[in-house]
Amino acid sequence: MLTLHHLEYSQSFRVLWLLEALGAPYELKSYNRDPESNLAPDDYKALSPLGTAPVITDGDLVLAESNAIMDYILDAHPNSDLRPNAGHKDRARHLFWFHAAQGSLMSMQGIAMVLGLLETRSPWPISWLLKKIFGQVRQIFLNPRQSALLSMMEEDLGTQPFFGGDTCTAADMTLVYPMYAARDKGTFDAGYPNILAWFDRIEGLPSFIAARAKDDRDRIAFRFEN
Repeated sequence: MLTLHHLEYSQSFRVLWLLEALGAPYELKSYNRDPESNLAPDDYKALSPLGTAPVITDGDLVLAESNAIMDYILDAHPNSDLRPNAGHKDRARHLFWFHAAQGSLMSMQGIAMVLGLLETRSPWPISWLLKKIFGQVRQIFLNPRQSALLSMMEEDLGTQPFFGGDTCTAADMTLVYPMYAARDKGTFDAGYPNILAWFDRIEGLPSFIAARAKDDRDRIAFRFEN
């Protein structure tokens, strides 16, 4: 049986939600982060050379990387509407947002995280100099790209209720991690009504509610540390 090795506050919530939406049989093995380092425990990191979440095992198979895992699981459920087939009117929309989650949004968030760590953990006067340099990186590169992507999200969610189209798909599920990370940082406080309505919609889905209960958290929160 497929086992989801679930690390708290991590990208593995995506896979937990997918499995609940499919009604697929699986075993859930949960792991807590180290209270001091906030990183995954050693027995979790031993599962995969990357030591990152999520990870599944299926017989002798050990597979990491969120989208690879989601595609692997969906391959076993070819008739699911969680991945629109070729020729479906929402196929291109689903594909774009399914890959934009990792390729664009999380990439920008990852860069921002690294810049912030370098600024806060470097000694003065290096930290002062880095803040000046990285401020320009944010202004010229990160902020305009993120703003453009969020504007596209807001526009698309004004035409259809989910990133995957008329119904929730794996595109919405893979976006859940960076979108909640962004919301926790106040990114949508300036006014993104369609994006905020999307949060309300997914939080009302039975599969999301079930995954959240098995995640055993009072609220959804995500961290970039693995």
